[in-house]
Amino acid sequence: MEPRTFDGGADRPGSARGDTGRVLVIGPYKRVRRGDPDAPTGNNGIRNPAARLEEAAGLARAIDLTVAEAVIAPLSEIRPATYLGKGKVEEMLGLIKAHDVGLVVMDCALSPVQQRNLEKEWNAKVLDRTGLILEIFGRRAKTREGTLQVELAHLNYQRSRLVRSWTHLERQRGGFGFMGGPGETQIEADRRMIGERISKIEAELKKVQATRRLHRAGRQRVPYRVVALVGYTNAGKSTLFNRLTRADVQAADMLFATLDPTLRALTLPHGGKAMLSDTVGFISDLPTMLVAAFRATLEEVIEADVILHVRDMSHEDAEAQERDVDGVLRQLGIDTDSGQRILEVWNKIDRFDQDERDNLANIAARRPPERACFPVSAITGEGIDALLAAIEERLAATRVTLDLTIDASDGAGISWLHRNTEVLDKHLDNGRFAMTVRVDESKRDVTIAKFGAIPASH
Repeated sequence: MEPRTFDGGADRPGSARGDTGRVLVIGPYKRVRRGDPDAPTGNNGIRNPAARLEEAAGLARAIDLTVAEAVIAPLSEIRPATYLGKGKVEEMLGLIKAHDVGLVVMDCALSPVQQRNLEKEWNAKVLDRTGLILEIFGRRAKTREGTLQVELAHLNYQRSRLVRSWTHLERQRGGFGFMGGPGETQIEADRRMIGERISKIEAELKKVQATRRLHRAGRQRVPYRVVALVGYTNAGKSTLFNRLTRADVQAADMLFATLDPTLRALTLPHGGKAMLSDTVGFISDLPTMLVAAFRATLEEVIEADVILHVRDMSHEDAEAQERDVDGVLRQLGIDTDSGQRILEVWNKIDRFDQDERDNLANIAARRPPERACFPVSAITGEGIDALLAAIEERLAATRVTLDLTIDASDGAGISWLHRNTEVLDKHLDNGRFAMTVRVDESKRDVTIAKFGAIPASH
């Protein structure tokens, strides 16, 4: 695995071995025997160990660490003290010394005791998957809201790591009363301070949620429908966002390139408008505390009229990634089985040859309407027109189509119709425009009263 150059940033994760910035990535995955129902087959949604390890290495590179080596450590069982067996712990120590590694990333969730014991055995800092993802989110957060959400998740994680492993946590402070009492240990004081900070952040995030509700209410008065992009991290959501809205949001071949949410206007084929929301990417084993912390951001997904589930069809673990995204959507209370709000976007088809593209198109064509999917390339624009038409059709399901005629000289009226409705058809007939428009229910009565429109018969 090719190491990346470390930029020497002062805020990188520290280590007990001199802050070299070199990292050993370990994939401690349970052994799967041939014929086991949990064995990866490429189409059963079970993750391939090599792909899991590559993803973990990508997470490390996302915070500019040099991956000295990435290794799979097969497990027959998880040890409560060190997660790995004694032999594997010694084997990894040899690699740590050989590569002069100062940081070890374990692609799993470690208990505080396991983390502390491994750090003692290896004399190096150890980060588990949750800690690594929190490091990335801490680097990526740019807005005040994003910073608060990351800090909340980090504090919840930190609170669970306050174990009696450091001497300063054994100190006591004086108590109250005549006898003085045992007082408050430092670990209890730390927990209390973290709890107070968590309460303060949660109060600030409630204000953020209130502001978002006001913005959402304003859009509903216009009204603008909301289309939200969701998907596994690095599935190409931001590139697709830029393609659909002609925006210039950061898009990179990097895990979690986008963290803070972005909203832009989306123009539909018949001139209608919607709001397109780009959200944080999901990932397997996404920490529950992060889902909870980012709930304010993900409210745009919860409230969206249409959800575009963007998938990287060129990835070997595409099926497993789909399952992971569905799992997070269910955590948010979104019904992924009905398919009424969800359109699958099969992205990155430019990476396939023509035969493979034709095969994907045939599979997509055979899908039932409630499980519609659209092969596209956000890079080349292939398939985008069909996707936009499908978005418009889904949004139109709750709209009314009206026929009307208007004098060709009534510029103000024609302008109003173009601003407030979707003009599906317009042709001149004896000095008057015959028009077919699609309107939201909230503007149906106004349009009928203003222009004498009638429900379309076609």
